[in-house]
Amino acid sequence: NWLSPFWLRYLPYCMHRWCLLVGTLDVVLDSSARVAPYRILHQTQDSQVYWAVACGSSRKEITKHWEWLENNLLQTLSIFDNEEDITTFVKGKIHGIIAEENKNQQPQSEEDPGKFKEAELKMRKQFGMPEVEKLVNYYSCSYWKGRVPRQGWLYLTVNHLCFYSFLLGKEVTLVIQWVDVTQLEKNATLLFPECIKVSTRDSELYFSMFLNINETFKLMEQLANIAMRQLLDNESFLQDKSLPKPRKPLKNISALKRDLDARAKNECYRATFRLPKDECLDGHTDCTLWTPFNKMHIPGQMFVSNNYICFASKAEEACHLIIPLREVTIVEKADSSSVLPSPLSISTKSKMTFFFANLKDRDFLVQRISDFLQRTPSKKPLSSDREWKWNLGDPGCEVLRSRWEDSPLAVSPTSALSNRPVNFCAGEVPTASQGLLKLFRRNSEELLGPKGAKEKMKEESWNIHFFEYGRGMCMYRTTKTRELVQKGIPENLRGELWLLFSGAWNEMVTHPGYYADLVEKSMGKYNLATEEIERDLHRSMPEHPAFQNELGIAALRRVLTAYAFRNPTIGYCQAMNIVTSVLLLYCNEEEAFWLLVALCERMLPDYYNTRVVGALVDQGIFEELTREYLPQLSEKMQELGVISTISLSWFLTLFLSVMPFESAVVIVDCFFYEGIKFILQVSLAILDANVEKLLQCCDEGEAMTILGRYLDNVVNRQSVSPPIPHLHALLTSGDDPPLEIDIFDLIKTSYEKFSNLKADDIEQMRFKQRLKVIQSLEDTAKKSVVRAVSGDIGFSIEELEELYVVFKAKYLMSCYWGNNRAAAARRDQSLPYLEQYRIDMEQFKELFITLTPWSCGAHTPVLAGRLFRLLDENRDSLINFKEFVTGMSGMYHAANGQHGVWSCFAEEKGTSPQDYRYYLRMWAKEKESKKETIKDLPKMSQEQFIELCKTLYNMFSEDPVEQELYHAIATVASLLLRIGEVGKKFSNRPIRKSEDCKTNSSQDPVSEEESPTSEQSQNSTVEQQPRTDHEDKTCREVQPEKTEQENQTLGDGSGEGQGSPLQLLSDDETKDDMSMSSYSMVSTGSLQCEDIADDTVLVGCEGGSSAARYGSTIDTDWSISFEQILASMLTETALVNYFEKKVNILQKIKDQKKVERQFSSSSDYELSSVSG
Repeated sequence: NWLSPFWLRYLPYCMHRWCLLVGTLDVVLDSSARVAPYRILHQTQDSQVYWAVACGSSRKEITKHWEWLENNLLQTLSIFDNEEDITTFVKGKIHGIIAEENKNQQPQSEEDPGKFKEAELKMRKQFGMPEVEKLVNYYSCSYWKGRVPRQGWLYLTVNHLCFYSFLLGKEVTLVIQWVDVTQLEKNATLLFPECIKVSTRDSELYFSMFLNINETFKLMEQLANIAMRQLLDNESFLQDKSLPKPRKPLKNISALKRDLDARAKNECYRATFRLPKDECLDGHTDCTLWTPFNKMHIPGQMFVSNNYICFASKAEEACHLIIPLREVTIVEKADSSSVLPSPLSISTKSKMTFFFANLKDRDFLVQRISDFLQRTPSKKPLSSDREWKWNLGDPGCEVLRSRWEDSPLAVSPTSALSNRPVNFCAGEVPTASQGLLKLFRRNSEELLGPKGAKEKMKEESWNIHFFEYGRGMCMYRTTKTRELVQKGIPENLRGELWLLFSGAWNEMVTHPGYYADLVEKSMGKYNLATEEIERDLHRSMPEHPAFQNELGIAALRRVLTAYAFRNPTIGYCQAMNIVTSVLLLYCNEEEAFWLLVALCERMLPDYYNTRVVGALVDQGIFEELTREYLPQLSEKMQELGVISTISLSWFLTLFLSVMPFESAVVIVDCFFYEGIKFILQVSLAILDANVEKLLQCCDEGEAMTILGRYLDNVVNRQSVSPPIPHLHALLTSGDDPPLEIDIFDLIKTSYEKFSNLKADDIEQMRFKQRLKVIQSLEDTAKKSVVRAVSGDIGFSIEELEELYVVFKAKYLMSCYWGNNRAAAARRDQSLPYLEQYRIDMEQFKELFITLTPWSCGAHTPVLAGRLFRLLDENRDSLINFKEFVTGMSGMYHAANGQHGVWSCFAEEKGTSPQDYRYYLRMWAKEKESKKETIKDLPKMSQEQFIELCKTLYNMFSEDPVEQELYHAIATVASLLLRIGEVGKKFSNRPIRKSEDCKTNSSQDPVSEEESPTSEQSQNSTVEQQPRTDHEDKTCREVQPEKTEQENQTLGDGSGEGQGSPLQLLSDDETKDDMSMSSYSMVSTGSLQCEDIADDTVLVGCEGGSSAARYGSTIDTDWSISFEQILASMLTETALVNYFEKKVNILQKIKDQKKVERQFSSSSDYELSSVSG
C-alpha cells in the first residue's frame, strides 16, 4: 500500500522545529496565530501546498496526535482512488472534529454565529479566561507600542479589554479590567491618526487602524460604564434573555452585542420621552406626522414600545408626541394615495386623532401595535373588560377599536386626582388631597391686583395652548410649549404640568395603590434613613406656614419614608427634604411621591446616593462647560476652588436652597421640561453675570459672598404668593442697596447665550466625567482604608495600597465570575469603606498562596484555612481588608507584636459554646482596653503541637537548607516535649487539694461566673480562654484533676486508655545530651505530613534510636506555652534565619501580576484548524 509510505515519508519533515518563514503566511492572515513549534502537515505528491492537520508545543504532544491519526484516519485513506479525494476527505474530517469540539464547548442556547464562537474560544484560551467570561465583540486593529504599531486583535469582553499580537516573532499580550479604566478618548493626532486612547492609573494605551472606530468606541464606552456601575452600586452585568430573535441572521454579531445595542437604544428612548425605567423599545421607523396646529406634515421617526407610541421630529424640538397605549381606542389603516402614502390614524380616549404617513412597513407596524394593545393591562376600575377587534366593514380601511373608548377616563392629572382624597393612617393626622399651597395661602389680596391679573393671563394662555395642542399626556410638545414654560407656569397648573413633563404621571396611573401600600408597610418601622428623616423634617422650609404645623410635616414624613423603603439603595439623602417639601406645595402626597421617584431615579440619576456621584458628575460637566464658554473665569474659579463648593448646593436642591422660593420654583418649572441641560444653562448665566466681580476676588469666601448676594436678590415680580423670608446670604457689605435681578430675565439670558447645549452632548460628557468621578472616589476610599489600618499594621503605606488593590480585585472577580450573586450581596455601601469589600475562604486561600512568605507545598491550603478561621473573629465566613492585612502582617512582621498568627499553625478543634456570662466578661475586658501580650495567648495542647510540627515540616520541604531546618525543628520538638512533661508534673496536685479548691470555688460565686467553661473542653479544645487575675489566684495552682470524660482518647474514639495519661519521657532521658537531637517529631526527609496521624505522638528512644510510637492516645494534661515555643526556636540559628528572612511583598505582588499576564505557548491554547 503506497499510502503508509506517503504519511511516513512526511512525518520526520513535519515534526522538526518549524522555522519562522514557514509560518509567515499564517502570521500575515492572522497576527494572533502564533506558530507552533511542532506540526503535522498533509501534502500530496503533486502538490506544493501543505495543510496543517495538528500542532503541538512538545514532541510528546505531537506524537499523541500522530497516534490518533494512525488509529482513526490512515486506515480509511486506502479506499480512495486519487490524491484530490484524499485531501478533501482529510480536510473535511479535521473541520468536522473542530466543529464538534466547538459545539460541545458552547451552551446549546447560544445564538452566536459559528465564526464568532471560534473567536470566543480562541480568546478564552489565549488569555486564560473562564467560560463565564463572555466575549462581546472583537476587532482587528493596531496597538502602538512606542512608535511601532503592532497589528493584532482587540477582544472586548464583559469585564476585560484584551489585545494579542504576534508578528515577526514578537508577541504582545494585554489584559485590562474595565474597572481599572480611568479615561476613554477618541482623538486624532499627527502620530496617532484617528485612534482610541485607553487610560488606566498606570499607563496610556493607543489603538488605531479600526475598520469602524465609532462603533468600537461606543461599545468600549458601554462596557466601561457597566464596570463603573458595578463599582458604584454593586450591579453586575446580566444578559437580557428576552431579546427577540433577529428577523434576518446577523453575521458575526453576538447575542451580547445585540443586547448592548438594545440597551443603548432603550436608554436614549426613555430619556428622550421621559418614560419609566422598564420600558423597552421594540422598533422605530421613519414617517411623517400631521400637525393640525400648523397644518403641516412634519418628518420624523415613530417609536413603538410595549406601552407607548412616540414621535420625534427630525428638526429638534419642532414636535414631540407621546401616546400611551392605555389611551388608544382606534388604530386605523386608511387608503394610500400619491399625496399621502401608507397613512395610519390613531385615536385616543381624549377624542384626539393622530395621522401618520409614509410608513415603510405599515402592515407589520399595525400588527405589532395590535399585539401590544392586547397585552396592555387595564389599571382603572372604570372599565373591567377590554376586547380588541378588527372592523372590516369598509374594504378601504382596517380599524382596531376598544369597547371602552367611550369610558370617562381622565385625560389630565388634574381631573383625575384633584377630587380623589388620599387619606393615610386616618385618625392620627389629617391628610390633604391637594397641594399644601392652596390650604395655606396667607394673603388673597394679590389675586385681585395686577399680579392676579397677570396670573389669569398665564392661565388663559395655557388654556388656549391646550385647545390647539391638546391636554394631558398626548399633548403636542413644541417650541411654543417651551416658551410658555419659560414665562412661568401658573400655580393652579404647576402640579399637573410637572407630572406630565417629568413622566411621573405615567408611573402613577400604571401603579394605582402602590404609594398607599408603601406607606402602610413603612409606618412604624425604623432604620437609619427614618432617623435622618425625622432629624430634617423641621429644617424643610421652616419659614413656610405649610410646614409649621403637623399636616405638612406628616405629609413630608410619609413621602420621604415611603421612598426610603421603595429604594433602600438611596434611602434618604439631605436635600431630598427641601425638594420634596416644594413638591408637596403643588401636589398631593401620591403625586409628590411619584415626582420624587422621577427626580431621583431618572432625571437626576445617582444624585442622592451616599456619595452624591451624580451631582459630582454634573459638577465636572459644569467645570468643563465653564472652560469652554468662560475660559478666563474658569482659571480663576479653579484657583479659588469655588465651583466644587457652589455647584453641589445649586444642583442638589435645584436652586431652592440658594434663591428666594418664588424665583427658584420657576427654575423647577423649566427643569421638569428641559432636564439637567437647563440647570447647567442657568449656572453658566449666573457666572457670566458676575464674571467681572469674580475675576477681582482674592479668596473663596469673597467669591461665595458675591454669588450669594446675587442669588439672594433674584426676584419674581409676577408671583401671586406673598414673599417668603430667605435667609441664605445675608452677607451684604456697604450701604448700597442690592441690585434686583428678575428671574425671567435670567432665564431669557441663559437661553440666548447658552441654548446650544445639547442633551446628547451632555450624556456623552456625563460618561466621561463618571469614569473620572468614580475612580477618584475609589482612590479616596483606598486612602481612607489604608489610613485607618496603617497604625496597627507593619506594612508601609505603599505596601498597604498595593495590598488593597489586590484584595479588591479578588472581590470583584468573585462578583463577575462567581456562579451566583452572593458575592455582590456581601457589599453593603452603608458600611464604612473598610467593611464594604469582604472575601470568603476560597478567595483568601488564593491570595495566601500568592503572597505568603513561606512555601508550604501541599500543606499551604490547610495553613490558609487555619489562618482564615483565626482572622474571622465574627464567624461569618468573610473577612474584611483590615483582617486580611492583619494576617499578612503577622507573617511578614511578627516581631511587631502580632503573635496571634502562631495559632494558625495548629489545627483548631471545636469548643463548647459559651454562655452569656462569658460574653459579659469579654465585653468588660474590651472596656478596659488592655493591650494583649504573648502571655495572654492560650497554651497549646499535645494534639496541637503535633499539628504545629506537621506544618513546620511542610514549610521546610522546599527550602534550599531544608536538611538544617529539619535537624533544627527535630531538636526543638524534642526539647519542647520534655518541657511539656516537666510542666505537667508541676501542674498535677493530689486529690485532697483539688477538693479544697472545689470547696473554695463553691463559696465564691464570682469565681464561678468567671469560669463558665472548663480550661479544656470535653474534646480537648484548641484554645483556652484567658483567665482574670483573681481567678488565677483562686484556683490556678490547684486545678482539679481531669474527669474520666475529659481524658477520653482522640484517636479512634473507642475509649481505651481513659484516665491514665501516658508518661512519654523518663528523667534519665533528659540528661542525655546526645539523645536530644534524636528525639525527632519528623525524621529528615523520611516522613510525609500524612504519616503523622492525629492520634500519634512520636518521641525518641535512648542512645539515638529511631522514633517510636506510644499507643494511640493524646496526653490531655500535656501543654506548652507560646513563650516556651519561642524561646526554644530562638536557640536554633537555622530557624531564626528562616523566620527573620526579609521578603518584599511589593515584589511578590509584581511577580504575581507578571505570572497572570504570562500564558502558555500558543499551541496549548490555539484551536487546531486546517489552513492552507
